[in-house]
Order: sequence, then C-alpha cells, then structure tokens
Amino acid sequence: MNKFYRFILKHKVLILAIFLISSIICVFSSTKVSVNYNIMDYLPDDAPSTIALDVMEKEFGGEIPNARVMVPNVTIPQALEIKQQLKDIDGVQSVSWLDDSVNITVPIETIDKDTLESWYKDENAVFTLTIDDEKKIEALDQIREIIGEDGAMSGSSVNSAVAATETSSELATIMLIVIPIVLGILLLTTSSWLEPILFLATIGIAIVLNMGTNIFFGEISFVTNAAGSLLQLAVSMDYAIFLLHRFSEFRKDGLEINEAMIMALKKSVSSITASGITTIIGFAALILMRFKIGPDMGIIMAKSIILSLICVLILLPVLAMLSYKLIDKTQHRRFLPSFKKLGKAIYKIKIPALIIFIIILVPSILAQNSNQFLYGASEIFGDNNTQIGRDRTIIEDTFGKSNQLVLLVPNGDFETEKILSDELHDIPEVSSIVSYVDMAGAEVPTEYLPDDTLSQLISDNYSRMLLNINADYEGKRSFEIVEQIRNIAQSYYPDEYYLAGDSVSTYDMKDTVTADNVRVNAIAIGAIAIVLLLTFRSVSIPILLLLAIESSIWLNLSIPYLVGEKLFYISYLIISSIQLGATVDYAILFANRYIENREILSKKDSIIETISSTTISILTSASIMAVAGIILGEFSTNKIISQLGFLVGRGAILSTIMVLFVLPALLYIFDRVIQKTSLKYHFKK
Repeated sequence: MNKFYRFILKHKVLILAIFLISSIICVFSSTKVSVNYNIMDYLPDDAPSTIALDVMEKEFGGEIPNARVMVPNVTIPQALEIKQQLKDIDGVQSVSWLDDSVNITVPIETIDKDTLESWYKDENAVFTLTIDDEKKIEALDQIREIIGEDGAMSGSSVNSAVAATETSSELATIMLIVIPIVLGILLLTTSSWLEPILFLATIGIAIVLNMGTNIFFGEISFVTNAAGSLLQLAVSMDYAIFLLHRFSEFRKDGLEINEAMIMALKKSVSSITASGITTIIGFAALILMRFKIGPDMGIIMAKSIILSLICVLILLPVLAMLSYKLIDKTQHRRFLPSFKKLGKAIYKIKIPALIIFIIILVPSILAQNSNQFLYGASEIFGDNNTQIGRDRTIIEDTFGKSNQLVLLVPNGDFETEKILSDELHDIPEVSSIVSYVDMAGAEVPTEYLPDDTLSQLISDNYSRMLLNINADYEGKRSFEIVEQIRNIAQSYYPDEYYLAGDSVSTYDMKDTVTADNVRVNAIAIGAIAIVLLLTFRSVSIPILLLLAIESSIWLNLSIPYLVGEKLFYISYLIISSIQLGATVDYAILFANRYIENREILSKKDSIIETISSTTISILTSASIMAVAGIILGEFSTNKIISQLGFLVGRGAILSTIMVLFVLPALLYIFDRVIQKTSLKYHFKK
C-alpha cells in the first residue's frame, strides 16, 4: 500500500483534477435522475395486487381510480358540465360520478338516498378520477383551476404530485440549515478554521459523485432521494475527521509532511475501512428486502459509503497536502474542554448505569414489538397543517371515507356477475358498485351502452367492477374487507379474478415488509458480527458491542409506542439497519481504544482514558447525525421522510448514550472474559 499512498501524494494535481471533472459531470447527470413518489410501484412483481394492475393495464389501458375531487355549491347540470371539463384534461383517463351509477333524468327524490349521497350531497358534488401518473402534476394544476380554491382534492395521485413538487424545495431548505450547523460543530471539535471546510469539501464531493452515478439506475425512490445525501453526510464525516486527526498527531511527533500523511493513512485505513464496511453491510442488508424500496436505498447508500471512503482515502490526503500551510496558519485553541472529568464521573456511576440499562432493556423490547404500524402512503400528508390534509378532511367530512377498488372477473356470464355484485353489496362498507350489471342489468344487451362507457366496463376477456368502499385505505377493518372481497370472488371465480386498489396494494405491502423484517435484521446483525469478530479477533467483544447498539435501537423504536405514535413500517424496517450500521462505529472506536489502553493501564484507568480520548470523536459524529436527522424530521412534510429523520436523529443520541455510559460498564465487568475469549490480548494485571 505504501506505493499506492506515495503515488497519490506524488500526483496531487492529477488526482484533484480527476475528482473535480468527475464532480462536474455528476452535477449534470444528477439532474437526469428521475424520482418515483409512488410507493406502490415498489411492491414485488409477484404480489397479487401488482399482477392485478398489470392485467388491468393490458385489458383496459388505464390505472385504478386514484383521486377524489369535490366541488361545492353546484347543481346536477353544473356538476355534469364540470365532469366533462375534467374528462377533457390531458392526463385524466376517466371520471366517475352519479350518472354512472343511476339514471339522473328521473326526479332526484326517486334515487336511492345512499347512492345519491355518495356522489351528491347538500349541493356538493364529488368525482372519482383516474389520473395518468406520468401527467399528474400538470393534470392536477388544471383540475385546481376548474374547481377553484373552494374545491378540494385527495387521493394517492394527489399525494404523489404534492410530494414531487414540494420535496425538492424542502431538501434545499434542509441542506441550507444543516450545512452551517455541521460547520459549527466541526469548528467546535477541531483545532483549525480550515479543517471543517476540507471535511465538508471531501464529503460534499462524495455526495455529488453518488447523486450523479445514480444515472445508471435511471430512477430512485423518494425515500432515497430525500434521506440519502443527509445520511451520507452524517455517516461519512467521521472517516474524514479520523484521518486528519491522525495526520495531525504524526506531524506533532516531528514527521516530515509526506511521511506524516503516509503514516496516517497506514494507521487509520484499517479502522476507517472496518467502520465503512459495517456501515455498508447495514445498508446492503436492505437489498435483501422483497419490498423494492429496500434494494433501492440499500444499493445507493452502500455506493455512497464506498464513494465516501474513496474520497477520504484519496482526495482528502491531496487536499490536506495542498493546504497544510493554511491549516497551520488557521490553528485555534480547542473550544471544548478535556473529558477527563467526564471519564471519572462515568466510571463512578458504571454500576448504576448498568442496572438502569438492565431495567429498561426488557420493556424496550416489548414496547418496540407492540407498535402500531402504517404500511401504505395514505397517511403521509394527513396533517391538517397542509393543503392536502385540509382537502382530505373537507371531502371526508362531507361524503365520508371513500376507497376505490377494482375487481376483474372473466366476462361472458352476466348472471354470475349479478349474483357476485349482490353479495358484494351486502358488505356494509360497500357504498356503490359501478359495473355493467349494476348500470345496465344482466338482461340488457351490450349494444345498448355507448362504446366509451362499455370499454371501461368490459374488455375482450374481463368485466370490471369499480367498488366504492367507505373505509380507510388501511387498517384492521380495511384489510378485513380486502380479504372478504377476495374470498367472495374466489368462491365464484376460483383463481380467475384480479383485485386492485390502494387498500389491496397496502395489504400486500403489509405481508411483504413484515416478512422482510426478521430476515433483513438477522442478516445485518450476523454480517456485522462476523466483521467485528475478524476485526477484534474476539468472540465476546462483538456480542458486547452489538448488545449496546441493538439496545439503543430497541429503545429508539419503543418511544413511538410509549407516546402513542403510529410508525410507518418502512421507517421501522429501514432505521434498524441504518442505526446499526452507522452507530456501531462509535462502539468500535471505543472498544479499540479500550483494548489499546488496557495493555498498559489498569481496568479503571483504561475506562477513564478511553472516555477521555474518544468522547470528542463520538460526539462530533453523533451530533452531526442527530442534527441532520432532526432537521429532516422537522422540515419534511412527507410523514415517512419526517419520521425516518426523527428516528435517525434520536437513534444517534441514544447510541451515543449507550456507548459512553453502558459500554464502559460492560467492558469493565467482562474484562476477564474478553481476555480469555480473544486472540493475543495481553491486558495489564
């Protein structure tokens, strides 16, 4: 490796030019990466709802109804005019209203009240729309012009459009807030005014390279897009800090500049690489999820850490060597005090800290397993502080909840379809059904219906039934309804029917992500345990380190249960891998220093010295991660992203507490066990 390090330092200008040119290319290529905001697109290809959507697309050439639009203070004739205006919008594939369910030429008093008030109530009309996902933003803008500010829109298409238009501006705002705070943290924890700029420049280029190389995937998920850069910044910064601190140490020992950097690289590359590998494993475990947001985020975030390692081990040495004179000229006194007193204080309370840890451990495990979960995207903008949340409330207060499902059955047997429809009508939450047998009747020949209406109800192979369900998109009762409809359809058309809709996709998502949980966590923990086993050449140390970090994860995930907050299962699943992979670095650093100190110091002095020497590094990394997560949580209006941000921020804080207060007690108590279960450890007696 010495030859490689010397090559880097000999060709500094060339290395710098390569990174700068690559960064410029990646800035442009990153603008070509599209972002998918439709969470349902990430279901496995073999999920029943995914297959149903594919069949419906092939047979009817459109998507399922995905929006509700309410217009107040209109008469029935005016509502019909608005319906036609909505149908004429480019991107609106279909519009359903009262006239699709009943004959509205008869006196309104003769229309079934429940059916009438599902579409028209107190001079308010509500329409069900199917909007092309590729044209949703432009279509919804035109819909807003037609219905005015007094109108309201809701549905998965509206959620997706809002996410697409607001996320970019929110991310820009978040970055503008996070970067100055991170700069401030680095200024407090370093001894040069220039070093923080070098750190940010190095990781900033790594972020740009990661964003630009996403062009090879063509499209990324909204979760990866929103959280990826912040997570990369938070997780990778300590690699840069560790290398430059080593460089400073060797310079203080009197080594010549080049030799100091080469020694810094030699001594730090194993620790940096080990930390990077554990983080990569944490993210890579997500690749094993069947729910495709996991692989999307896992691949891109693993790539981000690899690029960060490359930038830290190749670019940062070049930047440091080119600017070391400025680093020397911009030295300042350390603003943070010595943590010797903290080490002595933690040593004194090690047993009480361990007792508290044991007391809260079991309740934390039970609480995090008792969380209530949300699986789909129906609640990501449910807050009334947002326009979309207010619109949804207005529509539901007037017309109740509405959830559109589409059932496809083999065509040609109208009598069976009629019996099926009657049984579906018996489900209390089914407010209406739009189908051929409901509109025309089983006895009426198909020639009597207009072609444009008929084409929406019958294809070459299937009859389509649009069911309006008065229930949430997800929840216990919603999932029971999905099961009930599937069972009824199965009894008439065994293995020949298809059911699609947001509730159906969410139901399948629940099955998929729940099955992913145990496998992903087990593989992540197992793989990291192997890395720790090889790094420390010890059986006991990996167990102690993983116990400390896993406990902080359990505690983090128990808090939503204790405060009565529902968790998005995606956030729950992702945070376990992220927190484990990102914060186990703190435990690795602490254990490394303890073992080094233990060879020359007593148990007591080793604990105190280790806390004193590692606290500043741990606090720097953890505070950056906490700030990035909390600000993401505070400023994102997308609840999945917001919740993930808060979990990341809180996880960094809890992991730090565990490493600084509980891990010292574990290492102290199991000191003899560590020595007996490790290779070539020679602790001082």
